[in-house]
Amino acid sequence: MSVYTGVGRLSSTVRGLATAGAALLVVTVAVAGCSTSERAPLTDQIVLGEGQDLGDLNPMMGYAQLGVSPIYDGLLTPAADGDDRVPDLVPALAASRPERVAPRTWRVPLKSGVTFSDGTAFDAADVVATYRAVVDPRVASQISTDFAPIVAVEADGPGAVTVRMKTDADPSPYLLVGVVPAERVEDAPAAEWALNTEPVGTGAYRLGSLDPDQAVLVAREDYWGRRPAVQRIVYTHVPDDNTRAQRIAAGEIDGANLPPRLAESLEGRAGIDVVSVKSADWRGISLPSANPFTADPAARLAMNMGVDRQAVVDDVLTGDGEPASTPIASVYGTNVYDEGVQFGFDADRARATLDAAGWRQAADGVRARGADRASFALLYNAQDTLRRDLAVAFAAAMKRIGVEVLTRGTSWDDIDSELTTAAVLLGGGATPYSIDSQVYDTLHTRVPDSSPYSNPGDLTAPGLDALLDEARASAPGPANDQRYRRIQQVYAAAPTYVFLAFLHHTYASRGDGGRHDAPILEPHSHGVTWGPWWNMPSWQPAS
Repeated sequence: MSVYTGVGRLSSTVRGLATAGAALLVVTVAVAGCSTSERAPLTDQIVLGEGQDLGDLNPMMGYAQLGVSPIYDGLLTPAADGDDRVPDLVPALAASRPERVAPRTWRVPLKSGVTFSDGTAFDAADVVATYRAVVDPRVASQISTDFAPIVAVEADGPGAVTVRMKTDADPSPYLLVGVVPAERVEDAPAAEWALNTEPVGTGAYRLGSLDPDQAVLVAREDYWGRRPAVQRIVYTHVPDDNTRAQRIAAGEIDGANLPPRLAESLEGRAGIDVVSVKSADWRGISLPSANPFTADPAARLAMNMGVDRQAVVDDVLTGDGEPASTPIASVYGTNVYDEGVQFGFDADRARATLDAAGWRQAADGVRARGADRASFALLYNAQDTLRRDLAVAFAAAMKRIGVEVLTRGTSWDDIDSELTTAAVLLGGGATPYSIDSQVYDTLHTRVPDSSPYSNPGDLTAPGLDALLDEARASAPGPANDQRYRRIQQVYAAAPTYVFLAFLHHTYASRGDGGRHDAPILEPHSHGVTWGPWWNMPSWQPAS
């Protein structure tokens, strides 16, 4: 794992202070306006501004799903020397990588001498209980469908587990979720579990206190791994993007994630570093099947040709992203990523496609076919300024080809009730370390018990479901790489979304002269659990 000291990198771009040796270690005593030489050394506490609600610190609710958390460890954890590739998945609670012992059957030995933060010993029973709970309908885990390829996880004595799969694939991408004590598993919906506010994990930190506006994590004396130099992490709830930026500028908090434009506004401020981290986190438009216009494959193809994705990246994301035509990003490599099926911007061809499908321009500038108008509502979470800006940019692009998009900011509760009748500005890429998980629920017709945000329009290209099923069942290798290239080609011929961009997650922090592991490729989930702070035990003072 590389050590990151904040000197400019090719992929995770540090902007702001360019002084050699400047780093991203955050300090609580820094104040706005101080010079690099005046920065205090790494302290034993940092204060981070969190935009999401505090609580739900339960892997069944999606927290620590990918093995990145100060509180929990998974069997495996992601590891990379930067954000320009899909991370390796290396042992954490596992003593070694999974070993294939029979067809579709893998054995995972476990580390010994590990304890949870409540003092109880970790063993195979905890792993079994965690994996049973995550797929138990009574638990109603928010991430249950992400584990669909697993048949069962069973104890092989106290020091190992056996993982049986439905597919020929290595189970490693499904072995990242934070393991909870068997005694803390409840026969009740996960939203009601005590773990949401009283988490117990094997990670480097334990919860010291939790209030609606603040959570304090404390480094564990008995942690099995490398003890962190930072003894306390304070998360303060700051839901408003602008307020987080203002509080960083004022020296009231030490770091936060920010939308790109707000992060850019802090560039050049003394004592503040801005970081851009690559992700597989996409933003795009889900299209409803109940609307006559968006239900037309020709209309969906035209809309994909009619939006200038590079302009969206440049103007809305201030360059912090890359165009997206499918859920598969270029970071997956040329063996998988098909450059040839990416949609180029061609407004004239988009208009011609609509004309050929019978969608003709009316006197008011909006196309119509018979009694049906080329018009639909586009909903976005009103608290998310980036989704708002993306929705507005998309609507402007569609107006130029004769399509009326009525943008409306609202709550997720309202959006939930309109998923089948309105378009939604969605984000995805929750589990990008498995390419199967990155694409399956998004592009496949709805599967039982899946999230309502998994392909909410329930549209798919002809033949795509069969390809996705075949790819899921197959082992990694050149043959499956070709299947994923074919999936992109079939999708692009009859798209069911308008994907816009893969985000680069942007963070601002107050710097110090210490060192820590470089940021890695991030999923849809980000916030201050990720970015410069994804591996807190790696944070060390400058040597």
